[in-house]
Amino acid sequence: MKTTAKILSVTLLSLFASCSHKPDTILETVKAERGELTETVTATGTIESVTQVDVGTQVTGIIDKLYADYNTVVTKGQLIAEIEKTLLQSDLTSAEANVESARLTYEYNLVNYNRDKALHDKQLISDYEFQTSKKELEVSKTAYDKAKADKVRAAKNLNYAEIYSPIDGIVISREVEVGQTVVSNMNVANLYTIADLDNMQVIGNVDEADIGQVKVGQAVTFSVDAYSDELFEGHVTQVRLNPTVESNVVTYEVVVAAPNPDHKLIPGLTANLIIYTMSEDNVLLLPTKAFMFTPQINDDDNLPKPDGDAGKLVLGDGQKCVWVVKDGRLVPTVVTVGASNGLKTVIHEGLSDNDAVASGYSVSAGSQEGERSEGERSPFAPQPPGRNKKK
Repeated sequence: MKTTAKILSVTLLSLFASCSHKPDTILETVKAERGELTETVTATGTIESVTQVDVGTQVTGIIDKLYADYNTVVTKGQLIAEIEKTLLQSDLTSAEANVESARLTYEYNLVNYNRDKALHDKQLISDYEFQTSKKELEVSKTAYDKAKADKVRAAKNLNYAEIYSPIDGIVISREVEVGQTVVSNMNVANLYTIADLDNMQVIGNVDEADIGQVKVGQAVTFSVDAYSDELFEGHVTQVRLNPTVESNVVTYEVVVAAPNPDHKLIPGLTANLIIYTMSEDNVLLLPTKAFMFTPQINDDDNLPKPDGDAGKLVLGDGQKCVWVVKDGRLVPTVVTVGASNGLKTVIHEGLSDNDAVASGYSVSAGSQEGERSEGERSPFAPQPPGRNKKK
């Protein structure tokens, strides 16, 4: 019985001590500090070469020689393949012979025409004979022109048997083997794909909710799984307006230029993009929560008291009111604000570096612990005096 009485007396003393504890209210403040304000949009994309050319042939024939393979670095004008030239050379020889034959016929008919014209002027031959001579000259002239055109085509086809690189780059694909026949019909038969790896681009897919913030010229950083510890840089060069809809998700393509002097970036890699839609450096920043602070009337002498009425302040465009702590008082201050990323806001005028600005009230840990103890009190324990008293 004595033990029970002793426990009950200790419990009562603890309860009375808890009831007598007064919560401590603390004013929370934040500082206006200089820093960098950024806002970003994330996206994924695929790396492509800015310049990528399919190299083919416009003539039909058998691949005789290949001078380039996968990953071969080539320069513009470099010979990279040859097609067997025997038939093409014979076509050129035949075309040259036709030109010579047509030339002789034309020159012969020209002599006849000049002779018949002189006789016709003297009325020594009929109009029919003169018109016949003129027609033969015109026909031979047309045949001569056609033969010369055929010769040009045959010579060009012979030149097409030698395939040259159209750009500086690297061979990323080879489609043929030596001895393979390539047939050129309506489409050019592709032999190689050559890409310029010095200048790459990323085709990023940006969600419709973020595309309004993306503009040409914005800075971009991105990473690829092949070099997970390295960050690459680029900038937005194009925002394409054609939407892509997949599984009811709308995205837009954004083109990001990415210099690639080390040739680490290769076509087909997946890139994780961070687009900096806003970036301001060395600006005065204030946490946004400070704009939501409203001072409370409190009898606690330890809390700063309001020194002024914020309702009497006249706010212009781009201006807000904050409560600055000065000499133990809360002073309402008008500030001119700039860009914001939701967490911090740029302050153009009204504050100085390291100014303390009120952001809210909090209760001390000791009072919170006391309140928590009261909340966890057993319903069978005696209640403090006045606990159930109604006002």
